[in-house]
Amino acid sequence: MAALSPPKTVTTARAARAGAIAAHGGLDQALAAGAIPGRTDLTLSEALVLGLLRQSVSRYVTVLGHGSTELGEVLRSYTAAGVVEVFPVRHETEAAHAATALRWVTGEKAAVVTSIGPGALQAMAGSLVASSDGVGVWHIYGDETTEDEGPNMQQIPRPEQGLFLRLAATMGSAYSLHTPAALPTALRRGLRTVDDPHRPGPFFLLLPLNTQPAVLKDFNLRELPTGAPPRLAAAADGYDQAAADLLAAERVLIKVGGGAKGCGVELAELAELVDAVVVTSPISTGVVPASHRRQMTVGGSKGSSSGNYAMSRADALLVVGSRAVCQSDCSRTGYPKVRRVVNINTDPEAALHYADTTALLGDAKPTLQQLIRTVRELRAASPAETQSADATASDWLMSCQAARRRWEDFKDLRYANPVAYDDVWRREVLTQPAAIHTVLTACHEHGAVAFFDAGDVQANGFQLAADETEGVTFTDGGASYMGFATSAVLATAMSAEPWQAVACTGDGSFTMNPQILIDGVAHGATGVVVIFDNRRMAAISSLQVAQYGVDFATNDAVEVDYVGWAGAVSGVLALPGGYTVSELRAAMTAALAYDGLAVVHVPVYFGPDELGGLGAYGDWNVGNWVADTQQRRHEIGL
Repeated sequence: MAALSPPKTVTTARAARAGAIAAHGGLDQALAAGAIPGRTDLTLSEALVLGLLRQSVSRYVTVLGHGSTELGEVLRSYTAAGVVEVFPVRHETEAAHAATALRWVTGEKAAVVTSIGPGALQAMAGSLVASSDGVGVWHIYGDETTEDEGPNMQQIPRPEQGLFLRLAATMGSAYSLHTPAALPTALRRGLRTVDDPHRPGPFFLLLPLNTQPAVLKDFNLRELPTGAPPRLAAAADGYDQAAADLLAAERVLIKVGGGAKGCGVELAELAELVDAVVVTSPISTGVVPASHRRQMTVGGSKGSSSGNYAMSRADALLVVGSRAVCQSDCSRTGYPKVRRVVNINTDPEAALHYADTTALLGDAKPTLQQLIRTVRELRAASPAETQSADATASDWLMSCQAARRRWEDFKDLRYANPVAYDDVWRREVLTQPAAIHTVLTACHEHGAVAFFDAGDVQANGFQLAADETEGVTFTDGGASYMGFATSAVLATAMSAEPWQAVACTGDGSFTMNPQILIDGVAHGATGVVVIFDNRRMAAISSLQVAQYGVDFATNDAVEVDYVGWAGAVSGVLALPGGYTVSELRAAMTAALAYDGLAVVHVPVYFGPDELGGLGAYGDWNVGNWVADTQQRRHEIGL
């Protein structure tokens, strides 16, 4: 039975519990040593912190308010004991992005804490990154009181019950602690979501204002759940058909999604066995090294010419861990000649996205390993019909390799012509391909992790990325959230091990989430924010020009001194990136050598010069392309 407010004995015992946990190195160790009793009186908020601690969640990114004061007080006590770390920030969306980046890059968990109402909505908007890209993050929001004594300030202003829970449940998995004793169930459901080994995501836990300080009498701490959901095994069946389809095809393409991470060896081996080429998605660069002879790089509406060449000519498709985002498969028109599909996925909906599919439902790595064994067996049984694909280069491989060479030559031409005259800047400035290539080279040389923000910088970034390993570049390829990259730099201050981040952002994206200038210094972030400034939303301007011949309402004439802005914040190293490759290289060297947060401002070109960009090589169901794209999709029938 939960009491309505915590007596002083409960709050006094809180500090002792926190100290005992710190002294023994964890909750379970303190329980085993008898330093804290297994059954105790404590508030719901403290029990929540202990429950998350048992799940290895000890970092909190917070924007506290009147909807989270009790939880904030618990965090204060546990921070004082050194059991948890709290990172107060200036915007809830920033909090969501930073926690997502931490988990995505390092695997370390964090919880986002906000107040009730608008702050929670802003954090929820930021949760789209974790949801789209499959990253597990706890979201803990204040909520309206359960006794319904009248409208709570900042709740959704309608006389209905559970409106915010309804909203959160639409966005993902959610639970409201209307009843304090239900905490173990809430934590268990959150554990299954946040630590799902295949498709994790954000979990929304709502804390009503009046249940946060409620006392759980004689609560059994062993009820707090622990452990992680197990991985799925290999797919149960479908291998014979899948192997036969791949070997019977003349032009096989393997589309590598985020679910294929860690499977580079298997993907490369299978590609050789079935004479396939590999095309990646923006979030799977480096899974198969960029230098691999069968790697055609990224494909889709903003992919590479080589990736789209392979997609447009393949007659069989093997999808591994991809959910076919519209731009990734050109709104389902990216594979016009494909008649056989094999899809390895843990999500039945994604696995059966295309027609004529043999779905292998299971974990990617063991499923690929079994598929390789089946392909080898089938080849051995029919040697005449399935000649060794790796003995000599096939026409399919040679034509794709020629396309890849054309793509590399295309990029090299832009690197060799790095500047162009820009009407806005009234001088020659760096083109975006040359500037981003220079920054990425600096990242590789210094071992820094690169994040790409949404927009033109993002598209050029994953087109240029030539990653040899995973974990080198990160881009929000699902939600395309402007401001993600800058906020992600804060994760360097939250991590157990030191690392550097470089946020590649446009001027539009930066102004949407500039809080890193203050929060990065406050918490000791180590990284660089590179602002590629073309004084517009260039991705949309380019799309408008391509579709309608003119851009509209995607730029303005306001000049911003970004170096002065950044330099006004004590502790930030603000540098002009210059107008040449050598000047930008020097700025990046200085920025990456700085022990703290640096900002580099780079004016970049926008205009009709073909050497000023990388172009687009696939269609998309948007604007005045819709009718043709949809008609082509129905003609293809995939």
